[in-house]
Amino acid sequence: MITPTQLTLHRASHVLEVGFDDGSGFRLPAEYLRVNSPSAEVQGHGNKILVAGKQDVGIDEIVPVGNYAVLLKFSDGHQTGIFSWDVLHELGRDQDKNWAEYLAALDSAGMSRTTSP
Repeated sequence: MITPTQLTLHRASHVLEVGFDDGSGFRLPAEYLRVNSPSAEVQGHGNKILVAGKQDVGIDEIVPVGNYAVLLKFSDGHQTGIFSWDVLHELGRDQDKNWAEYLAALDSAGMSRTTSP
């Protein structure tokens, strides 16, 4: 299992910086993490839910969950996604692809990063 060696929340820029023991490191915007939360609220039950209007969301708190994950408490009240180390690593590794797919899905649905439906 991959584990983090660094976990730094940059509140002003709304970025979570994560370094891993395999030498990889990622700067993950809070908006990106929020719209890709592993929670049932976002992941749905087989169909991922498209979340809009989160451009200005921040992370208020990081709560450790055992030795395998963190719970991120977002400024919009969302706090049900437990981000395992593997999930954070995958989100970092696939960030460019995931972000492009998210923006395309918003556009296709006529939704926006700045306003909720």
